This record gives sequence, C-alpha cells and structure tokens, in this order.
Amino acid sequence: MDTKLVNSTLGLLLNIFFPIKMLLKIYSLCILMVDIVWVMFNTMCAVLQAVYELFKPPPLKSVRLETAMVIGSGRGVGREIAIQLAELGAIVICVDKNISSNEDTVEIIKRKGGSAASYNCDVTKKENVKMLATRVRKDLGFVSMLFYCCGIPSPRSLLTKPPQDIHVTLDLTLTSYFWFIENFVPEMKTKNHGHIVALTSVAGLSYIKDQMPLSVAQFAVQGLAESLTEELRINKIDGVHVTLAHIYPFIVNDENELRLKIPSYFGTITPSQAASSILDGVRRNYSEASVPKYLLYLGHVLRILPRKATVLIRDLLDTGVDFA
Repeated sequence: MDTKLVNSTLGLLLNIFFPIKMLLKIYSLCILMVDIVWVMFNTMCAVLQAVYELFKPPPLKSVRLETAMVIGSGRGVGREIAIQLAELGAIVICVDKNISSNEDTVEIIKRKGGSAASYNCDVTKKENVKMLATRVRKDLGFVSMLFYCCGIPSPRSLLTKPPQDIHVTLDLTLTSYFWFIENFVPEMKTKNHGHIVALTSVAGLSYIKDQMPLSVAQFAVQGLAESLTEELRINKIDGVHVTLAHIYPFIVNDENELRLKIPSYFGTITPSQAASSILDGVRRNYSEASVPKYLLYLGHVLRILPRKATVLIRDLLDTGVDFA
C-alpha cells in the first residue's frame, strides 16, 4: 500500500514539473538561437564594414600635442617615426641605448621646428624602465603614445650577425614590453586615453632560418598585443588603442645588397615610407597594420589555410630574401 502511494505521488510530481522543465529547455534553446543569429548578423556587418573601409578608410586622428615615447629612436624606422610624429605636432620622447645617435634624432627634430627630448636607457632592465618612467613624468607629465621599435632586425643583421643569446633576445624583444606596459599603461587606463604600438618583424608570422629565439620572441609580441587588446575590451576601456604593426625587413631599404628572390613582386621602400605607413595605421586606430600594407592580407590568408598550403606559400616566398 505504501509503495503504491509513493509511486502515485512521484507520478503526480513528475506530471507537474515535466512541462516546466520542457518549457525551460525550449526557452534556453530560443535564447541560444537568438544569440547565434545576433552573432552572425554582427559578423556580416563587421565583414561589410571591413570591405567598405578598404575603399574609404577611417579618418586620420590628430596627434598634435600628444606626448609620444619612441623606444629605439636612434636609427632606422624608429628614428623616422620620431621625426614624423614631431612634424605632426607631437611632443616626442626619444629613448635609445645609443646616446649619440639618439641625440642626433632629437637634433634633426629641433632643426625642423619640432619638440623632442632625449633619454638614454637600457630597456632590458626593469629598474631602468621604472627610473625612466619617473623622470619622464616629472619632466613632461602624462605619456599618451608608446612606440616600441626595439628588436626589429634589419636584413643586414640577419645575414651578418650570429643568432643572439636567447635571454638577450627575449629581454630586448619581449620582456621589456612588460616593463613599459607596467609603468605607462595604468595611467592611460585611468585617463581612458592612449595608444600602444607594438612593432614586430616578419619573424612574428613565419619562422626565419637559424633565428628560432627571434621568431619565438616576435610571435610572443603578437600574442602580447592581442592579449592587451582583449584586456582593454573586457574592461570597457575604449579610449586606449593597440596597434600591432608587422614589418617585413627585406622590404625596407637599408642600403644593402640583399638578393630578393622575387624582386618584381616586392620591391623596396625607404625607412621614411615605412614610418609613414605605420603612422597611417596608428592614426586610423587600426588594430593591425603591415609594412608593406598589402602583405597584411597575406598574413590573414595564411592563418586560415591548411598547414600544407601555408608551407608551400612560405617556401615559395622564403621571406623574399636569399639567405644562402
């Protein structure tokens, strides 16, 4: 008798709650379907916007009176970025380990009527970067733009210099990024204003022969930039931008005699043109840029193709330089 009573009670309870469970499942499924449709719709909008911006890019923002720090301003693309920032009206903080070449950059800027200050710093040491940040805040106040131009190899150095010690490579190319982020980005977040520009070479997209530490470090810089972008997005900080710029060293003419495998495909540009291209992407708040611009799309294609296809393309291009 007790067993029959229990069974009838359970049956009654199941009959009562079963429709509720079904309704909850149907409701959850409807919410999921709405979310999927919403994501697909916004994805299509994003694709259409990207195509539209190919033909009508976003307007250039002004950098006038921005305080821009350029790390690695003593030569090459870093020097040209510093000079062009000053020409656009920015107050440029030139940071380099080489005192004489850095002061030459500042002298060029001042001769052209720009505003710049020189700071000597070995950025691979955490305490040095902290001292630099303290000095700069005392002298010039808030730093709103950060360009890290160290660790980008030239084609000449890839050919003539042996691979560096892995610790030296990682410290210069990657670890020092963290010291600058730690010392300058929190204030950008507080003010919700700023721009961090991370420069990587082609080694951040494809392995370079006999340069594994460099390739690993450059891949890591790309991950750092993407992680920083996500951190800002999740914390809803929309006034601080991150731009990851890929530089193909064999494209930038360093007055060398490197042999291009497919010169008609690539050609070369001057460091000044490279800097102008980078600043164009920065001033349009692009999350990713490339020097030259058209190779950015090749990088995107390589990410979605099967591994075998990407290997064939990389073997064909071989970074454009005959290292043999």
